[in-house]
Amino acid sequence: MSLDGTYDEANIFALILQGKIPSTKLYEDENTFAFLDIMPQTRGHALVISKWSKARNLLEMEDEALAQVMATTKKVATAIRKALNPDGIQIAQFNGAPAGQTIFHLHVHILPRWEGDPKGFAAHGAGAQADKDALAALAEEIRAQF
Repeated sequence: MSLDGTYDEANIFALILQGKIPSTKLYEDENTFAFLDIMPQTRGHALVISKWSKARNLLEMEDEALAQVMATTKKVATAIRKALNPDGIQIAQFNGAPAGQTIFHLHVHILPRWEGDPKGFAAHGAGAQADKDALAALAEEIRAQF
């Protein structure tokens, strides 16, 4: 079952935290890290992860780490709202492959939504990879709101 297993230190988010893979940072504190999704489903699609928890999913996550991740999620979603003025903001978190989880390091998705957007959440990786320069410019716009 994908709800059970051993944390993989080589998962993409662990490698981002180790500085081995680049990311487009939006926010960081001593416990959490937020960055733009490289394959965004909407403009401003961001991810929030714990820097210290080795939880693969919500069922494994320490209460303290979960509170830290959710506080950062609120902070980043607020900055995204100020920067992009979406009509709504979807907050999503998946547990296990059958539920849509593809990276087994707990993470929260923040997806700004506008009227007329397709509803739901497409399979991750179904879209195109974002242009790095466009992500950098967007991140600057969002970071200015903190």
